Amino acid sequence: MSDSPLLIERDGHVVIWTLNAPETRNPISEPDMVAALEDAVAQADADSSIRAAVLTGAGSAFSSGGNVKHMRDRTGMFGGSPAELRQGYRRGIQRIPRALYHCEIPLVAAVNGPAIGAGCDLAMMCDLRVASSKARFAESFVKVGIIPGDGGAWLLPRIIGAARAAEMALTGDPVDAATALEWGMVSAVVEPDELLPTARALADRVAVNPPQVVRMTKRLLREAQHQTLESALEYAAAMQPIAHHTADHAEAVAAMLERRDPQYSGE
Repeated sequence: MSDSPLLIERDGHVVIWTLNAPETRNPISEPDMVAALEDAVAQADADSSIRAAVLTGAGSAFSSGGNVKHMRDRTGMFGGSPAELRQGYRRGIQRIPRALYHCEIPLVAAVNGPAIGAGCDLAMMCDLRVASSKARFAESFVKVGIIPGDGGAWLLPRIIGAARAAEMALTGDPVDAATALEWGMVSAVVEPDELLPTARALADRVAVNPPQVVRMTKRLLREAQHQTLESALEYAAAMQPIAHHTADHAEAVAAMLERRDPQYSGE
């Protein structure tokens, strides 16, 4: 297997990103992993032929989050004075939520195993999530005596609601895949060998649509989380003329009227 912290595989209009540190259960606090995820987002955003991404983990875990041994040893981003630690978070792991949350293409998390701490938050940074029956999710920062430092306190309540997010964050207790499905944390739970095909099928359902409109729709969904209805309507009114003037809009209308499958160019 490659030594790269993130494996990237392109298949048609979908790219698959695999966290590639299975021997340590795919922590995301290392500088090379942070940079690799940031670079992958930048490459996808710049390539209009990429329409969706699937994010998963190599080995038995999705992601263990932060490297606990480095916390113990106070090395890497966990070393230094309080002021240095603050900068370590800001210049380190916090680059991941900024990159993934603002990624222009839709992201599908294929949660193959435990998603712990920042690993749980990593799944929440994606737009859509499917889980293996072996997956479990834990907002477990309190169990190692720290707070959610990578945006979990903002992300989790927006996905499962304030009460359930508080339960996860304040107890640190894990929830299994069935509970995650019941709570709306994931869209589907499947057997392990069905996980990537299911995630890929979901990504394909996104990628079949006009790519520029999909990117704009994702941006509308993101911005609406902190807008009033009036500002959301104004933003939509400003973006909609761009959609109306795309070649793909004309193709979509023509295909619908002609009762045929559309062929989108991304223009």
